Amino acid sequence: MDQAVITYLSKNREKHLAELKEFLAIPSISSLPEHKEDVQKAANWAANALQEIGLENINVYPTEKHPVVYGDWLKAAGKPTVLIYGHYDVQPVDPVHLWDSPPFEAEIRENKLFARGASDDKGQVFMHIKALQAIFETTGTLPINVKFLIEGEEEIGSPSLPRFISENKELLSSDIIVISDTSMMEPGKPTICYGLRGLCGLQIDVKGPKSDLHSGLYGGAVQNPIHALVEIVNTFHNDKGRITVEGFYDSVADLTDAEKAAYHALGITEQSFIKQLGVPEMFGEEGFTTLERTWVRPTLEVNGIYGGFQGEGIKTVLPSEAHAKITCRLVPDQDPDVIVNLLQKHIQAHTPPGVTVTTSLFDKGAPFVTPFDHPAIQAAGRAYEKVYKVPTSYTRGGGSIPIVAAFDQILEKPVVLMGFGLPDENFHAPNEHFHLENFDKGLETICYYWYELERSL
Repeated sequence: MDQAVITYLSKNREKHLAELKEFLAIPSISSLPEHKEDVQKAANWAANALQEIGLENINVYPTEKHPVVYGDWLKAAGKPTVLIYGHYDVQPVDPVHLWDSPPFEAEIRENKLFARGASDDKGQVFMHIKALQAIFETTGTLPINVKFLIEGEEEIGSPSLPRFISENKELLSSDIIVISDTSMMEPGKPTICYGLRGLCGLQIDVKGPKSDLHSGLYGGAVQNPIHALVEIVNTFHNDKGRITVEGFYDSVADLTDAEKAAYHALGITEQSFIKQLGVPEMFGEEGFTTLERTWVRPTLEVNGIYGGFQGEGIKTVLPSEAHAKITCRLVPDQDPDVIVNLLQKHIQAHTPPGVTVTTSLFDKGAPFVTPFDHPAIQAAGRAYEKVYKVPTSYTRGGGSIPIVAAFDQILEKPVVLMGFGLPDENFHAPNEHFHLENFDKGLETICYYWYELERSL
């Protein structure tokens, strides 16, 4: 890559930050109806930014809720095409009194940019736009073809986006998808997340007698729904932490030796987890490390359990009903629908006599993984290392980002999660901020990546 690109970024730093502050000043809170016009304003701002740097075919597509912004540049004949995804909507700012500066009046303190959306995700979307502008302005062209897809519903679960993607497969066709909406492990430690766990869940409702009963009159003669629920829940795992639902592990892919080596190289010890979490010891599926349990192994967790008298003191009742909320984190190649079906069969098979059990489903999302050794992943790692001067860490995320799985399933292209945020930047909380060291280095990394990608695909 030409050094002129880096020089351009340095010379235009203050101008770029001023433009980003304009973007951050728009209160594009997608979850609040009173900010619907602000969300539209942010979409228009993003579309104008794409137009100003020289992209073409720019459109602001309406959806049932908030618009999707599209733009492209497809003049690099024979070169890879990249779909860059991000979102311009932000979380609510409550409680406002905990902010040290107004959430939509961006302020720089201690080389950090404070504002709602600074890290999640306006700042990172903005970086992609300006990285391309730097290459355009200094070379007159791009080493790759690019398409932008910037949505306004990510913070409310992207309800309109899967349909938009399905209806516009040709428009969005590409060789890879790049998303900058994740975090590095820690300052100075670039990180590529190449996989996320999926999610499924259900509520268990156990019904016994038609009303609460006096435990003195009926205790010992009627099945207690709480006892029944505990009995069901107790059948989910053995004493070694392994899930005992029949067929649960049938589709789970094994971890490769290269992945195991990459996790070991991170140097994260069991003791560090114990100290961080304040527990006497770690516990989980036997035969796996804590990192493996949280990144590449599936789970079945009870998230809430309730029934009977909850007030202070004691009320001697035999409760009429009891409930539990269950979620599973899933890994490739587990299908959420299959797992839910297995859970329902298990629950029915282990229901004690004297109660009726029903289940109701929660939202679900598929797991996602791009092969660890994919050229697009390794090219991203090299780009990070050119700028940060340290080896790149390769991780999987224990959580779920359903729209990433939707991209993977609908477009069937590799997804590269190339984030520049940090875990402590308070996204979704008061005083959200973005470390400007990663703003500067991130811009350079993105520029290097497009040239690495040109040579790799």
